[in-house]
Amino acid sequence: MRLQPFRLVPLFDPRPWGRMDLAPWFPPAAEPIGEVWYHERNRTAVGPALKELLAGHGAELLGPAVDTPVFPLLAKFIFTADKLSVQVHPDDDYARRVEGQWGKIEAWYVLRAEPGARLALGLKERLEPERFREAASNGRIEQLLEWRQIRPGDVFVIYPGTIHALGAGVVLVEIQQNSDLTYRIYDYGRPRPLHLDQAVQVATLGPYPGSPAPVALPDGWVLLARTRYFSAELRDLTGPVRYEPDASRFHLLVVLEGRGALAGQAMAAGDCWFVPAAAAPFAIEPVGTLRLLRAYYPGGD
Repeated sequence: MRLQPFRLVPLFDPRPWGRMDLAPWFPPAAEPIGEVWYHERNRTAVGPALKELLAGHGAELLGPAVDTPVFPLLAKFIFTADKLSVQVHPDDDYARRVEGQWGKIEAWYVLRAEPGARLALGLKERLEPERFREAASNGRIEQLLEWRQIRPGDVFVIYPGTIHALGAGVVLVEIQQNSDLTYRIYDYGRPRPLHLDQAVQVATLGPYPGSPAPVALPDGWVLLARTRYFSAELRDLTGPVRYEPDASRFHLLVVLEGRGALAGQAMAAGDCWFVPAAAAPFAIEPVGTLRLLRAYYPGGD
């Protein structure tokens, strides 16, 4: 069975730290939007939700390399007008034992960063659990984080256990293991629950180990991040290309910049396209420069 690529309809998630100006990726919002999601719960441009299509055509859509019990990927755009909470994600072992679900690893690719925009990854020094708990309780944890200035094009892998926070004035795209399991450590007084007991058990109470540098691949793509649960690759197109789907696994193609046509269908910044494993080769025709992020589940290699 040969299937055509299809577009996922975005899911908009309001957050207190989000923003209403989402240009050029999406129209203006009526309330602050923090995240725009693409995963199995999204409706598709062909009608049904992706989850419904998977129920009827899972093998043709996903491919034999995707052997996970749940859809493996979640892609997001994140928009910040204020600071996110200081938070941490557990690994699979803890999450399965305690929460009955997957843990979470993610990668960030920065699209925009206002002057002075920054994020925090890890701690400046190693802390004992008691000092960490005290700092989280009184807010001093913000001063103990390792903050760094960021700019467009930066790539960061957020490993399970990494204490992290994202500042204001940032737009980024995130590719992650399909899990929404987050433990908040400090939230600047917002009336949302914290999860300090869990965070103490899963957090790495020390410096961030760093992210691998991007690697140019022979086929023209640039590898941004590769983990057990996802690979994320980037490519700029300035002329037509023939896209060869992978018969062993589906691809997600996220349009970061520009516009054009994919398999004869209009595509624009903010789009996320699902490329079935059983899809036939198709043309991508940019208008000007088109920047794409490709994500897939690497299992089965």
